[in-house]
Amino acid sequence: MILITGVAGFIGFHLSQHYLRAGKTVIGIDNINSYYDPTLKQKRLDILSAHESFLFHKIDMCEYEKLEKVFTQHTPSKVCHLAAQAGVRYSLTHPFAYQKSNNEGFLNIIELARHNKVENFVYASSSSVYGANTKLPFAETDPVNNPISLYAATKRSNELVAHCYSHLYGLNCSGLRFFTVYGPWGRPDMALFLFTKAIIEGKPIDVYNNGKMKRNFTYIDDIVNGIVKVLDAPKAYELYNIGNSRAEELLDFITQIEKCAGKKAILNFLPMQPGDVPATMADIEKIRSLGFEPSTNIDKGIANFVQWYREYYDKALA
Repeated sequence: MILITGVAGFIGFHLSQHYLRAGKTVIGIDNINSYYDPTLKQKRLDILSAHESFLFHKIDMCEYEKLEKVFTQHTPSKVCHLAAQAGVRYSLTHPFAYQKSNNEGFLNIIELARHNKVENFVYASSSSVYGANTKLPFAETDPVNNPISLYAATKRSNELVAHCYSHLYGLNCSGLRFFTVYGPWGRPDMALFLFTKAIIEGKPIDVYNNGKMKRNFTYIDDIVNGIVKVLDAPKAYELYNIGNSRAEELLDFITQIEKCAGKKAILNFLPMQPGDVPATMADIEKIRSLGFEPSTNIDKGIANFVQWYREYYDKALA
Protein backbone atom coordinates (compact mmCIF):
# COMPACT_ATOMS: atom_id res chain seq x y z
CA MET A 1 0.00 0.00 0.00
CA ILE A 2 1.36 3.42 -0.98
CA LEU A 3 0.61 6.80 0.55
CA ILE A 4 0.87 9.77 -1.83
CA THR A 5 0.73 13.34 -0.53
CA GLY A 6 -0.24 16.17 -2.86
CA VAL A 7 -2.50 13.67 -4.56
CA ALA A 8 -4.72 16.35 -6.12
CA GLY A 9 -1.66 18.03 -7.61
CA PHE A 10 -0.30 17.56 -11.11
CA ILE A 11 2.33 14.89 -10.46
CA GLY A 12 0.46 13.27 -7.56
CA PHE A 13 -2.62 12.81 -9.74
CA HIS A 14 -0.73 11.07 -12.54
CA LEU A 15 1.28 8.89 -10.16
CA SER A 16 -1.92 7.83 -8.40
CA GLN A 17 -3.53 6.96 -11.72
CA HIS A 18 -0.57 4.74 -12.54
CA TYR A 19 -0.91 2.72 -9.35
CA LEU A 20 -4.71 2.56 -9.43
CA ARG A 21 -4.69 1.28 -13.01
CA ALA A 22 -2.24 -1.40 -11.87
CA GLY A 23 -4.71 -2.53 -9.21
CA LYS A 24 -2.85 -1.03 -6.25
CA THR A 25 -4.41 0.72 -3.27
CA VAL A 26 -3.54 4.41 -2.98
CA ILE A 27 -3.93 6.46 0.19
CA GLY A 28 -4.16 10.08 -0.95
CA ILE A 29 -3.62 13.23 1.10
CA ASP A 30 -4.15 16.82 -0.04
CA ASN A 31 -5.44 20.06 1.46
CA ILE A 32 -6.80 21.32 -1.89
CA ASN A 33 -5.51 24.83 -1.23
CA SER A 34 -6.17 27.86 -3.42
CA TYR A 35 -2.63 28.46 -4.73
CA TYR A 36 -4.23 27.76 -8.09
CA ASP A 37 -7.78 26.93 -9.18
CA PRO A 38 -9.16 24.34 -6.69
CA THR A 39 -11.69 23.31 -9.33
CA LEU A 40 -8.88 21.73 -11.38
CA LYS A 41 -7.67 19.86 -8.29
CA GLN A 42 -11.19 18.65 -7.55
CA LYS A 43 -11.60 17.42 -11.14
CA ARG A 44 -8.43 15.35 -10.72
CA LEU A 45 -9.76 13.97 -7.44
CA ASP A 46 -13.08 13.06 -9.06
CA ILE A 47 -11.22 10.91 -11.59
CA LEU A 48 -9.17 9.19 -8.89
CA SER A 49 -12.23 8.67 -6.68
CA ALA A 50 -13.86 6.55 -9.39
CA HIS A 51 -11.48 3.79 -8.26
CA GLU A 52 -12.61 1.79 -5.22
CA SER A 53 -9.00 1.34 -4.17
CA PHE A 54 -8.45 5.10 -3.81
CA LEU A 55 -8.83 6.35 -0.24
CA PHE A 56 -8.68 10.13 0.19
CA HIS A 57 -8.03 12.26 3.27
CA LYS A 58 -8.30 16.05 3.11
CA ILE A 59 -5.51 17.09 5.47
CA ASP A 60 -2.98 19.90 5.63
CA MET A 61 0.60 18.68 6.03
CA CYS A 62 0.92 20.77 9.21
CA GLU A 63 -1.89 18.82 10.93
CA TYR A 64 0.31 16.22 12.62
CA GLU A 65 -2.37 14.42 14.64
CA LYS A 66 -4.58 13.92 11.58
CA LEU A 67 -1.63 12.61 9.57
CA GLU A 68 -0.77 10.27 12.42
CA LYS A 69 -4.27 8.76 12.32
CA VAL A 70 -3.87 8.04 8.59
CA PHE A 71 -0.67 6.10 9.24
CA THR A 72 -2.27 4.19 12.10
CA GLN A 73 -5.34 3.35 10.03
CA HIS A 74 -3.61 2.27 6.82
CA THR A 75 0.02 1.35 7.70
CA PRO A 76 1.45 2.21 4.26
CA SER A 77 4.63 0.42 3.21
CA LYS A 78 5.76 3.24 0.90
CA VAL A 79 5.36 7.00 1.02
CA CYS A 80 5.74 9.37 -1.92
CA HIS A 81 5.69 12.89 -0.51
CA LEU A 82 4.81 15.36 -3.26
CA ALA A 83 2.79 17.91 -1.28
CA ALA A 84 4.53 21.28 -1.09
CA GLN A 85 4.07 24.96 -1.68
CA ALA A 86 5.27 25.21 -5.27
CA GLY A 87 6.59 28.12 -7.30
CA VAL A 88 9.80 30.11 -7.32
CA ARG A 89 8.14 33.48 -7.97
CA TYR A 90 5.38 33.00 -5.38
CA SER A 91 8.05 32.49 -2.73
CA LEU A 92 9.20 36.08 -3.23
CA THR A 93 5.88 37.40 -1.94
CA HIS A 94 4.53 34.59 0.30
CA PRO A 95 7.55 33.30 2.27
CA PHE A 96 5.63 31.95 5.26
CA ALA A 97 3.63 29.56 3.05
CA TYR A 98 6.93 27.82 2.25
CA GLN A 99 8.03 27.66 5.88
CA LYS A 100 4.76 25.97 6.87
CA SER A 101 4.24 23.54 4.00
CA ASN A 102 7.77 22.75 2.86
CA ASN A 103 9.58 22.75 6.19
CA GLU A 104 7.05 21.98 8.94
CA GLY A 105 4.96 19.75 6.67
CA PHE A 106 8.03 17.82 5.52
CA LEU A 107 9.19 17.23 9.09
CA ASN A 108 5.73 15.91 10.03
CA ILE A 109 5.60 13.35 7.22
CA ILE A 110 9.16 12.10 7.53
CA GLU A 111 8.77 11.76 11.31
CA LEU A 112 5.66 9.64 10.80
CA ALA A 113 7.40 7.57 8.13
CA ARG A 114 10.18 6.91 10.63
CA HIS A 115 7.87 5.90 13.49
CA ASN A 116 5.79 3.66 11.24
CA LYS A 117 8.81 1.89 9.76
CA VAL A 118 8.02 2.77 6.16
CA GLU A 119 10.08 0.68 3.70
CA ASN A 120 10.80 3.56 1.34
CA PHE A 121 10.28 7.31 1.73
CA VAL A 122 10.54 9.15 -1.60
CA TYR A 123 10.03 12.91 -1.74
CA ALA A 124 9.96 15.78 -4.21
CA SER A 125 12.99 18.01 -4.30
CA SER A 126 13.65 20.33 -7.25
CA SER A 127 16.23 21.27 -9.86
CA SER A 128 16.00 24.72 -8.25
CA VAL A 129 18.48 23.55 -5.60
CA TYR A 130 21.26 24.01 -8.17
CA GLY A 131 20.75 27.78 -7.85
CA ALA A 132 23.02 29.85 -10.05
CA ASN A 133 25.35 26.96 -10.91
CA THR A 134 26.71 27.42 -14.42
CA LYS A 135 28.25 23.99 -15.06
CA LEU A 136 25.93 22.02 -17.34
CA PRO A 137 24.54 19.46 -17.09
CA PHE A 138 23.67 19.63 -13.39
CA ALA A 139 24.85 16.51 -11.54
CA GLU A 140 23.83 15.26 -8.11
CA THR A 141 27.46 15.59 -6.99
CA ASP A 142 27.56 19.34 -7.76
CA PRO A 143 27.65 21.76 -4.79
CA VAL A 144 24.22 23.16 -3.96
CA ASN A 145 25.04 25.61 -1.20
CA ASN A 146 23.83 28.80 -2.88
CA PRO A 147 20.07 28.71 -3.56
CA ILE A 148 18.66 31.86 -5.14
CA SER A 149 15.02 31.51 -4.05
CA LEU A 150 13.33 30.62 -0.78
CA TYR A 151 11.55 27.78 -2.60
CA ALA A 152 14.92 26.27 -3.54
CA ALA A 153 16.19 26.75 0.00
CA THR A 154 13.26 24.80 1.45
CA LYS A 155 13.83 21.95 -0.99
CA ARG A 156 17.51 21.79 -0.09
CA SER A 157 16.46 21.78 3.57
CA ASN A 158 14.29 18.73 2.84
CA GLU A 159 17.29 16.91 1.41
CA LEU A 160 19.36 17.65 4.52
CA VAL A 161 16.60 16.57 6.91
CA ALA A 162 16.19 13.33 4.94
CA HIS A 163 19.92 12.71 5.27
CA CYS A 164 19.63 13.05 9.05
CA TYR A 165 16.70 10.63 9.22
CA SER A 166 18.51 8.10 7.07
CA HIS A 167 21.63 8.36 9.21
CA LEU A 168 19.95 8.43 12.62
CA TYR A 169 17.01 6.09 12.13
CA GLY A 170 17.84 3.93 9.13
CA LEU A 171 14.92 5.31 7.10
CA ASN A 172 15.33 4.70 3.37
CA CYS A 173 15.08 8.15 1.77
CA SER A 174 15.32 9.17 -1.89
CA GLY A 175 14.90 12.74 -3.12
CA LEU A 176 13.77 13.59 -6.66
CA ARG A 177 15.14 16.74 -8.26
CA PHE A 178 12.43 17.40 -10.83
CA PHE A 179 13.23 19.30 -14.04
CA THR A 180 10.34 21.34 -15.58
CA VAL A 181 7.52 18.79 -15.66
CA TYR A 182 4.70 19.38 -18.18
CA GLY A 183 1.73 17.59 -19.71
CA PRO A 184 -2.08 17.21 -19.53
CA TRP A 185 -3.68 18.28 -16.24
CA GLY A 186 -0.63 20.50 -15.58
CA ARG A 187 -0.43 23.43 -13.19
CA PRO A 188 -1.93 26.72 -14.45
CA ASP A 189 1.03 28.72 -13.10
CA MET A 190 3.58 26.94 -15.29
CA ALA A 191 4.90 28.15 -18.63
CA LEU A 192 3.20 25.67 -20.96
CA PHE A 193 -0.23 26.34 -19.45
CA LEU A 194 0.24 30.12 -19.39
CA PHE A 195 1.60 30.24 -22.94
CA THR A 196 -1.10 27.99 -24.39
CA LYS A 197 -3.90 29.97 -22.73
CA ALA A 198 -2.50 33.31 -23.94
CA ILE A 199 -1.83 32.14 -27.50
CA ILE A 200 -5.31 30.64 -27.89
CA GLU A 201 -6.89 33.81 -26.46
CA GLY A 202 -4.71 36.08 -28.61
CA LYS A 203 -3.01 37.72 -25.63
CA PRO A 204 0.70 38.52 -25.25
CA ILE A 205 3.02 36.24 -23.31
CA ASP A 206 5.90 37.39 -21.15
CA VAL A 207 9.20 35.88 -22.29
CA TYR A 208 11.97 36.45 -19.76
CA ASN A 209 15.67 36.96 -20.40
CA ASN A 210 14.58 38.00 -23.89
CA GLY A 211 13.88 34.37 -24.71
CA LYS A 212 17.44 33.23 -24.06
CA MET A 213 16.38 30.39 -21.79
CA LYS A 214 16.92 26.63 -21.89
CA ARG A 215 14.95 24.07 -19.92
CA ASN A 216 14.83 20.30 -19.50
CA PHE A 217 11.12 20.06 -20.31
CA THR A 218 10.10 16.59 -19.07
CA TYR A 219 6.80 14.94 -19.97
CA ILE A 220 4.63 13.74 -17.10
CA ASP A 221 4.49 10.08 -18.21
CA ASP A 222 8.29 9.93 -18.17
CA ILE A 223 8.33 11.51 -14.72
CA VAL A 224 5.86 8.95 -13.37
CA ASN A 225 7.93 6.09 -14.77
CA GLY A 226 10.97 7.49 -13.01
CA ILE A 227 9.20 7.91 -9.67
CA VAL A 228 7.94 4.32 -9.79
CA LYS A 229 11.44 3.02 -10.44
CA VAL A 230 12.79 4.93 -7.44
CA LEU A 231 9.95 3.72 -5.23
CA ASP A 232 10.76 0.15 -6.27
CA ALA A 233 14.46 0.56 -5.41
CA PRO A 234 14.86 1.60 -1.75
CA LYS A 235 18.20 3.20 -0.90
CA ALA A 236 19.53 4.29 2.48
CA TYR A 237 19.94 7.84 1.17
CA GLU A 238 19.95 8.96 -2.44
CA LEU A 239 19.27 11.96 -4.64
CA TYR A 240 18.18 11.67 -8.26
CA ASN A 241 17.89 14.15 -11.07
CA ILE A 242 14.68 13.25 -12.86
CA GLY A 243 14.30 15.02 -16.15
CA ASN A 244 14.95 14.94 -19.86
CA SER A 245 18.55 14.55 -20.97
CA ARG A 246 18.07 17.25 -23.61
CA ALA A 247 17.66 20.98 -22.93
CA GLU A 248 15.20 22.80 -25.20
CA GLU A 249 15.34 26.43 -26.24
CA LEU A 250 12.38 28.32 -24.79
CA LEU A 251 11.59 29.92 -28.15
CA ASP A 252 11.51 26.48 -29.81
CA PHE A 253 9.08 25.39 -27.09
CA ILE A 254 6.85 28.37 -27.89
CA THR A 255 7.05 27.66 -31.63
CA GLN A 256 5.74 24.15 -30.99
CA ILE A 257 2.81 25.51 -28.97
CA GLU A 258 2.01 27.88 -31.86
CA LYS A 259 1.99 24.93 -34.25
CA CYS A 260 -0.35 22.89 -32.07
CA ALA A 261 -2.62 25.82 -31.24
CA GLY A 262 -2.75 27.01 -34.85
CA LYS A 263 -2.02 30.62 -33.83
CA LYS A 264 1.02 32.86 -33.58
CA ALA A 265 2.21 34.08 -30.20
CA ILE A 266 2.46 37.75 -29.29
CA LEU A 267 5.83 37.92 -27.53
CA ASN A 268 6.59 40.45 -24.80
CA PHE A 269 10.34 40.18 -24.19
CA LEU A 270 11.49 41.02 -20.65
CA PRO A 271 14.71 40.82 -18.60
CA MET A 272 15.47 37.91 -16.26
CA GLN A 273 13.27 37.63 -13.18
CA PRO A 274 14.65 37.44 -9.62
CA GLY A 275 15.16 33.85 -8.52
CA ASP A 276 15.23 32.50 -12.09
CA VAL A 277 18.14 30.94 -14.00
CA PRO A 278 18.94 31.05 -17.73
CA ALA A 279 19.43 27.33 -18.24
CA THR A 280 18.78 23.94 -16.66
CA MET A 281 20.01 20.59 -17.91
CA ALA A 282 19.99 17.30 -16.04
CA ASP A 283 22.68 14.67 -15.81
CA ILE A 284 20.43 11.60 -15.45
CA GLU A 285 23.01 8.82 -15.42
CA LYS A 286 22.21 7.90 -11.82
CA ILE A 287 18.48 7.35 -12.38
CA ARG A 288 19.26 5.68 -15.70
CA SER A 289 20.94 2.96 -13.64
CA LEU A 290 17.43 2.08 -12.40
CA GLY A 291 16.17 1.70 -15.98
CA PHE A 292 14.77 5.21 -16.43
CA GLU A 293 14.82 6.60 -19.96
CA PRO A 294 12.66 9.59 -20.99
CA SER A 295 11.02 8.90 -24.35
CA THR A 296 8.54 11.73 -25.03
CA ASN A 297 9.77 14.64 -27.17
CA ILE A 298 8.25 18.12 -26.95
CA ASP A 299 6.41 17.69 -30.27
CA LYS A 300 4.30 14.87 -28.88
CA GLY A 301 4.16 16.19 -25.33
CA ILE A 302 2.96 19.67 -26.26
CA ALA A 303 0.43 18.27 -28.75
CA ASN A 304 -1.02 16.09 -25.98
CA PHE A 305 -1.23 19.06 -23.63
CA VAL A 306 -2.87 21.42 -26.13
CA GLN A 307 -5.43 18.74 -27.02
CA TRP A 308 -6.23 18.22 -23.32
CA TYR A 309 -6.41 21.99 -22.73
CA ARG A 310 -8.92 22.53 -25.54
CA GLU A 311 -11.08 19.58 -24.45
CA TYR A 312 -10.99 20.50 -20.76
CA TYR A 313 -11.90 24.15 -21.21
CA ASP A 314 -14.45 23.47 -23.95
CA LYS A 315 -16.27 21.23 -21.44
CA ALA A 316 -15.79 23.74 -18.62
CA LEU A 317 -17.34 26.52 -20.72
CA ALA A 318 -20.14 24.37 -22.14
